[in-house]
Amino acid sequence: MPISVLPPAPAPAPFANKPQYGHSLDDDFEDEDEMDIDSLPTGHQRTSQTILTPGQLVTQDPQWMRGHGTFPLEDRNSVTGIHSTLAGTLQKTNKLLSIIPLRARYTPEIGELVIGRIVEVQSRRWKVDVAAPLLANLLLSSINLPGGILRKRTSVDELNIRSYFSEGELLVAEVQQLFHDGSASLHTRSLKYGKLRNGYFLSVSGMGGGSGVVRAKRQIFTIQTRRGGEVDCILGVNGYIWLAKHVAEKEGVGMNKLEEAAAADTGMYSSQNDEIGAETRGEIGRVGGCIRALVEGGVKVEEGTVKRAYEASLEVDEVDGEEDYLGAERGRTVVEMVLSGRG
Repeated sequence: MPISVLPPAPAPAPFANKPQYGHSLDDDFEDEDEMDIDSLPTGHQRTSQTILTPGQLVTQDPQWMRGHGTFPLEDRNSVTGIHSTLAGTLQKTNKLLSIIPLRARYTPEIGELVIGRIVEVQSRRWKVDVAAPLLANLLLSSINLPGGILRKRTSVDELNIRSYFSEGELLVAEVQQLFHDGSASLHTRSLKYGKLRNGYFLSVSGMGGGSGVVRAKRQIFTIQTRRGGEVDCILGVNGYIWLAKHVAEKEGVGMNKLEEAAAADTGMYSSQNDEIGAETRGEIGRVGGCIRALVEGGVKVEEGTVKRAYEASLEVDEVDGEEDYLGAERGRTVVEMVLSGRG
């Protein structure tokens, strides 16, 4: 059977006022119902559960200002309104409108607490994965040496660099500096930072404005569980979470006694985990299930919501008469109790 080669069909002529994102100005935008922005609460949080699509009209009211994720669509010499450039939810801060993407990589900011994983060990630094587009740097001069010695790093310290942190290990640090390419420099020169042990790693999605970890007053806190004692929670702003067995703080340590505290902590860079009881492991898993339920329910993860979700999970177990996975209907029940303030 012969094969016929046909010429390609000509491309349709573009519309004069057709935007780049697939909506017709005359047909779609004029008939599209605008969002009632005045009824939305203000603040640094997701103020609407409605998902906006690229090119969708947000408002034509000139009183609103454009923020991240928006663009003005111009019809000849006049601006017709504010439109979305990505898929996400609307955030209103006073008169500023921004679009929070549904998924995005973490953007580091100075002073934020993050949890990272060591990816590469170099001569004077570590490369750390903090869920950002680029790997972060942890310099040898930005950590506390065992014994609390404050001195310059020598070639001997460079040879022993792998004894402090090695590939695959987790740590909690603070963003100290940002470079021009967007990468971050970390430091662990504080008693509350350093290597993570005796716990469970959890990663959640979110941008920090709605579901997911948000920047709050306290990112490190302790939950008093029902049967497993105290559980430490470290909420990294980058979406990495660490749940661990509580370690009692040393008495008589002040802010001006960092050297004495570091000298007393001989196992600050030890990779050996302590013995953790079954009840403590079970409570760590319960807290982790509560955090997953909050993320699936679109609720921000912070100290208050995590503690209320834990109390709500205990109430759900009492009603059901059993302990089960905090997902599906049980997870939605926990989220509803948190939002209603019952937890």
